[in-house]
Amino acid sequence: MITWMQRHKKWLIITIWISTIAFVGAGFVGWGQYSYGDKAGSVAKVGDSEISMVEMQKAYSRLYAQYAQMFQGNFDEEKAKQFGLQKQALQQLIQQAYLINLAKSYDLSVSPKDIYTELQNNKAFFKDGIFDPQTYKDVLAQNRLTPTEYEKELSKELLVKKVLTLLKISPNKNEEKIMSTLFGIADKIEYKVLDPQKFAIKVKEDALKEFWENTKDNYMTAVSYKVALLKHQPQSNKYDQSAIASYYQENKNHFKDKEGKLLSLKDAQPAIIKELNTKANKKAALREFIAFKNGKTDPSKIKQLTISASNNQFNNEVFEKITHATPAKPFVKPVMFNGSYYSFQLLQTNPSVIKSFEEAKKELRAYYIQQKQKEKSYDIATKTVQHFTGKHSEFLTLQSNNTIDNLTQAETKEFLQKLFQSEQKRDFITLQSGKIVLFNILEQKLLENTNNDQAKELIARLKTSVFGEGLMKTLQSKYKTQIFIQGL
Repeated sequence: MITWMQRHKKWLIITIWISTIAFVGAGFVGWGQYSYGDKAGSVAKVGDSEISMVEMQKAYSRLYAQYAQMFQGNFDEEKAKQFGLQKQALQQLIQQAYLINLAKSYDLSVSPKDIYTELQNNKAFFKDGIFDPQTYKDVLAQNRLTPTEYEKELSKELLVKKVLTLLKISPNKNEEKIMSTLFGIADKIEYKVLDPQKFAIKVKEDALKEFWENTKDNYMTAVSYKVALLKHQPQSNKYDQSAIASYYQENKNHFKDKEGKLLSLKDAQPAIIKELNTKANKKAALREFIAFKNGKTDPSKIKQLTISASNNQFNNEVFEKITHATPAKPFVKPVMFNGSYYSFQLLQTNPSVIKSFEEAKKELRAYYIQQKQKEKSYDIATKTVQHFTGKHSEFLTLQSNNTIDNLTQAETKEFLQKLFQSEQKRDFITLQSGKIVLFNILEQKLLENTNNDQAKELIARLKTSVFGEGLMKTLQSKYKTQIFIQGL
């Protein structure tokens, strides 16, 4: 049953549909140019709903950021292509469009009050524990969104939630009983944990070199970028009272106290001057950027450096912009970092190359030891599984919360899931951490009092998975889908 659920987990998207706006904080990532036929501005159309280029770009950007986070920054455009991120982004938007069409067929809609309530509850926009309009604008600006764009996407998300609420699936009594029985199966086992890290491995230079020869394609230098940079020195200007008062009248909603009340002109003055300086610095930086681009900047003000993902003196946003510069478009417009604006010119891209044995030796050695430890623990498990002597557990169920000796709680849960999927009385299980657990089932019984709530939750997820798959197929046949991007 659990294996079945894992195979069908992709359809759980119907109930936990990935929000198009929830990932506040994702940077913007583009992916090149495509031909759109006569549908400029739209990448696809599903029923009456069009999917715009902007939506596609933002969906791609969020996916890219999520993958980059999962891979701890070791993710680039080449990997994005391998994972088919463009197609994933488009499929997310198409599934959303199916549900929006369905919602409209039920005459469902989202009111301004619905949007206001959702904004008031989003902690990303809180300041001092309450919703703050300026924080709201600042967060959106950091993510290259306007309130209009964000609220449009939020409206779609809320509309999807409304239609999914109508399609909520609940388990019946017989299903609950079956699942409760599954949760009630308990095993008492004899077990032994093999931790590969406990095995000492001797490393010989010739063996390490041979290992490198067979795996050297895995040891590549990072792509690096040689750039020229111009730092725009921040300025602090003086403004007369009329300019300050005029700016205050035009933007007074920017200036509020902790309780959300408008500040007086006098109290808001430091913040007004700060905003005026920020605007002035940006304009000055753009003027200097034009001179930089036209080769009219004093060479003494221009510095050169080489930047890579592992040697990044700036932040991810700056690095991302540099990686998207090309020989045809080598200049990067002013970007803010640590209170100053910087402009860049790409001079040279240094591609990734295979590291020499000496360059790769440190990380190679660690990986070699890890692999040899795994091989040794697997060999011991294979040879001893039929006659090992280990510890005896109490009765364990699929939902047991107690940890097993020498396993973390997460490892215990993983082991129990695999144990109750196994058809063997005596065997061993390899965990994601690399640990191996040898087990021998000594006794089994059926418990009477099991967790009904957990059974209900699992059944609901399984039924929703099946229903979701059918729903998507039905909507696909009901609403015509046109894709205007070539190659997707």
